[in-house]
Amino acid sequence: ALEPLSLGLAIGVASALTGYLSHPRFYCSYVECCPRDGRRLNASALKAQLDDRLFGQHLAKDVVLKAVLGFSNNPSPKKPLMLSLHGWAGTGKNFLSQILAEHVHPAGLRSKFVHLFLATLHFPHHDQVKLYKEQLQNWIRGNVSACPSSVFIFDEMDKMHPGVIDAIKPFLDYYEEVDGVSYRKAIFIFLSNAGGDLINKAALDFWTSGKRREDIQLKDLEPILSVGVFNNKNSGLWHSSIIDRNLIDYFVPFLPLEHRHVKMCVRAEMAARGYVVDEQIVQAVADEMTYFPKEQKIYSDKGCKTVQAKLDIHEDL
Repeated sequence: ALEPLSLGLAIGVASALTGYLSHPRFYCSYVECCPRDGRRLNASALKAQLDDRLFGQHLAKDVVLKAVLGFSNNPSPKKPLMLSLHGWAGTGKNFLSQILAEHVHPAGLRSKFVHLFLATLHFPHHDQVKLYKEQLQNWIRGNVSACPSSVFIFDEMDKMHPGVIDAIKPFLDYYEEVDGVSYRKAIFIFLSNAGGDLINKAALDFWTSGKRREDIQLKDLEPILSVGVFNNKNSGLWHSSIIDRNLIDYFVPFLPLEHRHVKMCVRAEMAARGYVVDEQIVQAVADEMTYFPKEQKIYSDKGCKTVQAKLDIHEDL
């Protein structure tokens, strides 16, 4: 039998070891944990990534950076952060949302606290809108209960059946709690092609009038974007109470990409693959893209979306 002193020592060691193993820092080094309250985003790291990886989108970078850092630094936000990103395919909407998700939860889209919804996959049938709304509310309620700083990304909002997204309106409003759950630390992001034509027209008007692309400001686009999306019958936000109640914090426009921006995308893709950047190949890939308007050929009609595929066929690499 153990002497009382030895027994006491063994119990003490066991208790200390159990306490160490159960400590949040140790546990969370092996299992993903919800970030603790008060944790702030790394502003310089987020800015550096946006500068290095997102091309031709001065407006989106500036607006999202300020919005996200302001929200992150606010110890008691009055509502969740709600961003609606608009622009044609290939302009960087998905890319920016992924970068943002990675800075809130390091595992990014693989995180159990980041949730991606695709309209055509998760809400495909028009006659199931009522069911989708119930499922969506239950899903968001459950996940925010588990992690207040959950991130929800809704892609293909232009293909969402009208009415579905209004199910989340109570969670976006200025309530301290809804049924005992606070949603004020969560982030909601909409991605949509809707409004892309309006953005492209405004960008072309600036170009035609001899103004610099970088002089386009949010105030030049946000008003026409919010009204245009609200009245667009081909948008999941058509006559949405979320817009009507002014619950979207920012309508973020993604400008059409020029030839020079496509070349930046090619260089970045080559570098990511470990290739030496060959400017002849960069030029060739950029030249293979199609541009509009037909006469001036200023903007890539697919942004950088097909850069990877086009780079694959250049066997010179």
